[in-house]
Amino acid sequence: MSLKQSIISGLMWSFIDKFASQFITFVVGIVMARLLTPADFGLIGMLTIFIALSSIFIQSGFNQALIRKTNCTEKDYATVFYFNLVISVLFYMILIFSSKLISNFYNESVLEKLIIVIGLTLIINALTIVQRTILIKKINFRLLTRISIIAAIGSGGLGIYFAYTGYGVWSLVYKLLAHGIITSGLLWMWNKWYPKEKFSFQIFKELFRFSKNLMLLGLIDTIYRNIYYLILGKFYPVENLGQYTKAQSFKILPAETMSAIVDRVSYPVLSSIQNDKSRYEEVFLRLLKCSSLITFVLLIGLSAISKEITIVLMGPQWAIAGEYLEILCFSVLFFPLDKMMSSILKIAGRSDLILKLGLIRKIMAIPIILTAIFVGIKPMLYVLAFQQLGVAILMISYGSKFVNLKPIRIFLNLMPALIISIVMFLALKVFTTLLDVDLFYQLLLKILLGTIISLGLFEITKNKDYRYLKNEAINKIRSIFKKI
Repeated sequence: MSLKQSIISGLMWSFIDKFASQFITFVVGIVMARLLTPADFGLIGMLTIFIALSSIFIQSGFNQALIRKTNCTEKDYATVFYFNLVISVLFYMILIFSSKLISNFYNESVLEKLIIVIGLTLIINALTIVQRTILIKKINFRLLTRISIIAAIGSGGLGIYFAYTGYGVWSLVYKLLAHGIITSGLLWMWNKWYPKEKFSFQIFKELFRFSKNLMLLGLIDTIYRNIYYLILGKFYPVENLGQYTKAQSFKILPAETMSAIVDRVSYPVLSSIQNDKSRYEEVFLRLLKCSSLITFVLLIGLSAISKEITIVLMGPQWAIAGEYLEILCFSVLFFPLDKMMSSILKIAGRSDLILKLGLIRKIMAIPIILTAIFVGIKPMLYVLAFQQLGVAILMISYGSKFVNLKPIRIFLNLMPALIISIVMFLALKVFTTLLDVDLFYQLLLKILLGTIISLGLFEITKNKDYRYLKNEAINKIRSIFKKI
């Protein structure tokens, strides 16, 4: 398979994987939101940071080190596998002994039992980190897609069943456990890898030299991304955290789906051509522009319909989530760019620079945290959006040196899609003031109009990246029909 075919195949299957699994999770979340209360989601949100921090220590950046290493041996894989497993058990024990402290911190007694059960996912997920890494190195996203979709459907169905039968917050816990168990079982069954060698301290030290900075950065990044759950859970009613959690789940579908796809595909693909400088630059720009185009349209469009979509899909009790979502969408516009720049720095072996940038951007988050504590949630979200723009400028300033591009050129390449998306947003805002119909019909009309405006402007301006994506999509569809 040629590099272009690998990129297209990787992007396609990654998109199907992430979008399909996230969409299924999104739909399941909507159904469960109608069956549960904002407080139920808020309780799970309170525990998010503790599970996320433990997961960072378990992975320790070794999965990235394995992807970067060109010739991995069975001893490499076995060493990482045993390390992941032992550390997962250790951190699960830490969570058990800390469960009382966590429940006292939030003044929610039920959290003591919740964290003990949810913590089992640490061990379950640790069992499959190597299997997943092997498939990513092979750019075998097709198998990962099958597994993700099956796990999303199976765990989602189970979660809905328990929510419907009155298990409340525990239905969310059982859903998380089921997802981990199904994913782990299928990876062991279909990937057919198991450790054949013993743990090697020499290999551990070799991999750790590269991964230690990534682990520290991951730790800092996880605290940064989840600190808001901690603060909102501590200083605001649990219902407010539940509203914020659901707003995040709407934002995740387009934002983290695209950024995860970019991260999955760009790192292995660009790693394979890092010695061909001209091609490296070309592929980098193509991936960045195409992923950003899709992200801008989806997120800015979602912001324009945020209030309607949350109320129509989940009910009027989630109206505040719609207000949060409208602002949140602008805070994640540059997620794909962030992932691309991180991939560039990792390929260059500059994990030290990644760590440095991570520290700088986290210091930039201090005003957001102070705003959340002393002013309110919505002002915090506005500050977050401006901070993310500053982060994008920071990442481009450093990362552009390793692709031999000027920062201004990178920004100018993103402007056409961003401008078209903003025009669409403003048009929909004006359109809303002229409408006097039921929210459901208002939502449908705004989606239709937004689609017409954005696609029409891309056609009129003859946007090259849009045409590239359109042609590739048409060719893929034709090839599928020919096989049928």
